[in-house]
Amino acid sequence: MRNLITDVAGVKVGSAHDPVLASGVTALIFDLPATAAISIAGGGPGLRDAALLEPEMTVQTIDALVLSGGSAYGLDATGGVQSYLREIGRGFDVAGQLVPLAPGAILFDLANGGDKNFWSEPKYWRLGREAARAAAEVFDLGTSGAGYGATLADLKGGLGSASMVTQDGFVVGALVAVNSVGQATIGDTGHFWAAPYEQNREFGGGGWPQAFLPEHLALKSKSAAPQNTTIAIVATDAALTKPLAKRMAIMAQDGVARALRPIHAALDGDVVFAAATGASGREADIFSLTGIGAAAADCLARAIARAVYEATPLPFVGALPSWRQKFGG
Repeated sequence: MRNLITDVAGVKVGSAHDPVLASGVTALIFDLPATAAISIAGGGPGLRDAALLEPEMTVQTIDALVLSGGSAYGLDATGGVQSYLREIGRGFDVAGQLVPLAPGAILFDLANGGDKNFWSEPKYWRLGREAARAAAEVFDLGTSGAGYGATLADLKGGLGSASMVTQDGFVVGALVAVNSVGQATIGDTGHFWAAPYEQNREFGGGGWPQAFLPEHLALKSKSAAPQNTTIAIVATDAALTKPLAKRMAIMAQDGVARALRPIHAALDGDVVFAAATGASGREADIFSLTGIGAAAADCLARAIARAVYEATPLPFVGALPSWRQKFGG
């Protein structure tokens, strides 16, 4: 186990970013088409091809999922991922044409200090293609891919991942780009809200503070503008139907709420995709799903804290500090 979403058999992840643009893309590529669903909890999501993931829709499987910075401009990244997938022969055949399916979600990172003068070139299409080409079992966390330009209310955000095995033996993993309106840490301390779920000191082992003070619960947010959104993917090697994958996505949203405060606000675009590769060769029933969904929530909480813990600051005047820069460790 690498403590990455790629511990789920049949999943690979690649990232690409542009330091001048201060933004990037992360693509999750399935070895074989996978069942997928979506849960939208934020009030301002930015999505492409997301409606086809609903249980009542005809499409049953997809080839990839895409997380991107760039706000609405980042939706171009999906086209780049599709271009690569078609090149390698992926997609379903329609009238002799291959059509890969790669739903995507975006976050807002247009105010982080990078040079956003990209209007004459579809940079996110290129970054999406590069991310897909880079897909592998090992990938970087922190200031990387879709998390490259991500920020929180008070710290640098980033890309995070975690994994675990359920009591029934199913592998579950999470991948997240953390760009929240609120905090991943408690008040002005370096303690993570997700601390109870930490495994093997993966984000410093600091635990919770000895006592919670009133100032720890005071809300701190980025701004009143729509400059937020945490986008995530949870995956399992179980075989799930689309309705069960939908339930997995809904349960995984609890992990976001455990790790970030506040969350799911009116101007957040918070989204969780859920995917089932079926690589275990075992179908999960409704009872096994409880363990899978609980593990997905735990993994997602841990992945959020890891994203912040592993991040490095952007090299711009006024850039937010990283967790390690502010708290050491």
